[in-house]
Amino acid sequence: MLRFFKSSLPAQLLLLLVLVLALRLPLLWLGVPLSAAELRLLLLGEGVAGGAWPYRDLYDGTAPLAAAAAGVLELAWNRPVLLYRAAALSLLLVQALRFNTVLNRADVHPERGYLAGLTYLAAASLTTDLDTLSPLLLGHTFIIFALSALLPTSREGYDNRRLFRAGFLVGLAALCYLPLAFFVGLGLFAVLIFAANSFRSALLLVCGFLSPYALVATVFLYVGALPNFASMHLERGLSLPVAATDGLPPAVAWPLLAGGGGLLALGLLRAGSTALGLVFQSKFRQLMLVWLLVAVAVLAVGRGLAPGSLLLLLPPLSYFGLYLWQQLPGRAGWLPELLFVVLLGLVVVLRYRDLVPGLPRLLRLPPESAFAPQPNPAYRRLVAGRPLLVLGPDRRAYLAHPAARPYLDWPLAEADFGHLNEYVAVVRIGRTLGPQPPAYVLDQNHLLPRLRHLLPQVFGHYEPVPGVPDAYELRK
Repeated sequence: MLRFFKSSLPAQLLLLLVLVLALRLPLLWLGVPLSAAELRLLLLGEGVAGGAWPYRDLYDGTAPLAAAAAGVLELAWNRPVLLYRAAALSLLLVQALRFNTVLNRADVHPERGYLAGLTYLAAASLTTDLDTLSPLLLGHTFIIFALSALLPTSREGYDNRRLFRAGFLVGLAALCYLPLAFFVGLGLFAVLIFAANSFRSALLLVCGFLSPYALVATVFLYVGALPNFASMHLERGLSLPVAATDGLPPAVAWPLLAGGGGLLALGLLRAGSTALGLVFQSKFRQLMLVWLLVAVAVLAVGRGLAPGSLLLLLPPLSYFGLYLWQQLPGRAGWLPELLFVVLLGLVVVLRYRDLVPGLPRLLRLPPESAFAPQPNPAYRRLVAGRPLLVLGPDRRAYLAHPAARPYLDWPLAEADFGHLNEYVAVVRIGRTLGPQPPAYVLDQNHLLPRLRHLLPQVFGHYEPVPGVPDAYELRK
């Protein structure tokens, strides 16, 4: 199989697409439950498509470009879960093929072909976490496209426009998932080893990175959301990205990362024993080692729990996997083929383990679907589609209801609802919810009695919903 993909003919590309679809489509056809990250994007998309501005009308720490993408998809279709799945699969294909094309064009390895793309897509099929759309998946696409701009096109060094474009693309990636801003460090390292005028080239790269942020900050300044943009996106995004709260638990996320890391370690060992003939190839290998370090730093910020975290290891894994799939001398030439077949087998077993009774317990790895938000049967009495305010961390009610603006994220809402003894917080709640109170309130923290006392004009008309604990309906 590996020999077949060591060629860059159209037949190899077609078979690669067929193989990837065969790995992924059966489970997607059976149905992957809506993830917590997708639910957050759906709520943001409903607000943005309705004319709300992130950070001003929607209190959520999701990066602005990811929120805008969710709004665009919402305009095409109401709660477009199928579009999310199609977009996630399309982005993975684009990333793999683009990364493979860059490696082939730059001649970073003695052999050309689709092996890098094959490794990328096979490893990406390891978990259903990468079947769902996430801010990290959106932002990582820009990082892959920035790679080609970081490589010099001639012996004289860089074209200035390419460096600015590379920084700009990294800036767009950070506007999807803020910790991806660490890839500026990768760009600076590329400038150091490739560019003749390092200071000027580094300055161009940094200016390119800051340009999209300057544009977005100017827009939020004019709409009156700049302070919230700084606190909700910049400050909170680097301390603990909001996306990390929507990911898989450590018992599932970390073993999957360890599996990808184990294969990457084998590739690193094989690459260390392989000599490269060209200076550029050696420099590119150094660049991929730094890429791996930056990816580990991004993982550390999100504690390895952000949806799609395995994605960060795929480019280094795909590159160093090229050394792992090299033909061995002598009679051991069949070992790479056997190793790749074993890899495909493990991918199939882990991906479809939920369909085999007892297998998740045997592997001690619960399926990802077990941690997806599930509808609460008690909420069926509520009329679906009416705005709802959840005073607590349980977001399951949002599966059938749009979120009341602006309080989408409970940790951010606690800045107001957790300080009801402060005049500013009470005034802010009354000003934001007063003009258009939500149809329902789920009082998980039992705050409604006090809110009725403090803001009777807003919360004085809510009455309990029969049969639904802690649920109140607006009746005027």
